[in-house]
Amino acid sequence: MSLFFKPMNTPITDWQGRSVWLIGASSGIGLATAKALHAAGARVVVSARNAELLQQFVDAHPGAQAVVLDVADAAAITAAARYVQAQQGLDVVMYCAGYYLPQRATSYSLPEMLRHLDINYTGALRVLDAVLPELLPNQKGHLSFISSVAGFRGLPQSLAYGPTKAALINLAEALYYDLSPHGIGVSVINPGFVETPLVAGNDFPMPALITPAKAAQEILKGWRQGAFHIHFPKRFTRMLMLLRLLPYRWYFALVRRSTGM
Repeated sequence: MSLFFKPMNTPITDWQGRSVWLIGASSGIGLATAKALHAAGARVVVSARNAELLQQFVDAHPGAQAVVLDVADAAAITAAARYVQAQQGLDVVMYCAGYYLPQRATSYSLPEMLRHLDINYTGALRVLDAVLPELLPNQKGHLSFISSVAGFRGLPQSLAYGPTKAALINLAEALYYDLSPHGIGVSVINPGFVETPLVAGNDFPMPALITPAKAAQEILKGWRQGAFHIHFPKRFTRMLMLLRLLPYRWYFALVRRSTGM
């Protein structure tokens, strides 16, 4: 098989008995993915701050477990990782936690900038600190991060959100270099617009909007194909990937004309 068509990760084709820990899975894409994985036979552990929503998931999905967790609490993350590893192992760890509030330089808020950073990016670093000592000795496992197409290039109203997602993409790329020789898969997930609480307050048209359930199926498809970069819906994300190639002068002019900002 050609190098360009060979899967970048070991394809995950059978979820029966496989352990998956989803962090930030009380709603949106994380919750939908947890439901899809449970239906496929995975042993699912969901984490988030909202204990009530987690319990609702566990009650509706026999065999699933919940670990209440704040991604800002490094000690709690470490304890949770050890618990999950001891209970059923860490075959796949998925970082789903995310926060978004439109932000522009004309109404700059340092607390909001730092909150985006802490939840969207630094939380992922805390998870890595907790799970890498568990994964590396076993020379197996898979790490997956939900980023966003907003991390491809700068966008209006994305002053706080976009840079954190760009950092997450870069993090996943660097991790792939280091972890793939150790048998540990890495994937980064860049959705377009998905109908979740995260985007519920958007006051602009959201092209190619899809449901969380559809997003979950695309994620499982990407894992099944051994993909590193999982993005959807492709009719939208491919266009944004092409925009990354434009010179800045053209890119800024096109985005301003398209968004009116």
